[in-house]
Amino acid sequence: MKPILELNNVSKRYPGFTLEGVSFSLDPGYIMGFIGPNGAGKTTTIKLIMNLIRLDGGEIKVFGLDSRRHEQEIKQRIGFVYDRAPFYENLTMAEMTRLIAPAYRNWDWEAYRKYTSLFELPERKKLSAFSRGMKMKYALVVALSHRAELLIMDEPTSGLDPVIRREFLDVLRDVIQDESRAVLFSSHITSDLDQIADFVTLIGGGRILFSKSKEELLEEYALVNGERSLLDSGLRQYVVGLKESQFGFEGLVTNKEEVQRLAEGRAVLTRPNLEEIMLYCLRGKANGQFGA
Repeated sequence: MKPILELNNVSKRYPGFTLEGVSFSLDPGYIMGFIGPNGAGKTTTIKLIMNLIRLDGGEIKVFGLDSRRHEQEIKQRIGFVYDRAPFYENLTMAEMTRLIAPAYRNWDWEAYRKYTSLFELPERKKLSAFSRGMKMKYALVVALSHRAELLIMDEPTSGLDPVIRREFLDVLRDVIQDESRAVLFSSHITSDLDQIADFVTLIGGGRILFSKSKEELLEEYALVNGERSLLDSGLRQYVVGLKESQFGFEGLVTNKEEVQRLAEGRAVLTRPNLEEIMLYCLRGKANGQFGA
């Protein structure tokens, strides 16, 4: 199966920040969580995929096509939802839709009516009167109404209340049942991705730290808590992003069997969530455990 999105050794340089050697791929039928702290390079990467800024190096392919040479064709097949929806605030939703629809050759009015009804969006209300949650819902409606095969989302649930976030995620679960589609979901709210992501890519300081299936990550890593004295028994080398206190230590480990052998019952290993994996891997990067 050909990936729907491929980034190969992508780079972009700014004064004070460099996106370097970014590589990952996304297959149809899956949701990829793209995570990392603010300023890590998530939005820069998305802007490069959308060809909103120029590459300094590397290659991006969408639907097997070069993102620069085939920009117009690719954008017909992409739906994008940004944290700040680019709509004309003085128009009603119906007026805005009449401007947008002709731009897409596959616009589907039946799908549009289905999702506006599902989200209970008022077509005759001006967009300036829409809440942030309503604007995000409308942006998703637009993305789904032209039968987008790849949905690209940059912090779409940030600042939304839990009810609207749940509605948003439920629609994405439904969309991905069509295995010809895929979703790249950039967020720092890892609890959303705990629920829906199939794959997770972590970026920190402009570099990819890992890109793996969520299940693989949850099986690979364990959270360990124990007495500080255990670190001197050979345990320290297996702990990523170590956090020490006068009472003990906490960290992330990959070699669970060896850690259990060395701990001899004096440490507790538990299954981490995505936020804990992200935080400890970023701490490990800061300590040089993920290379330069």
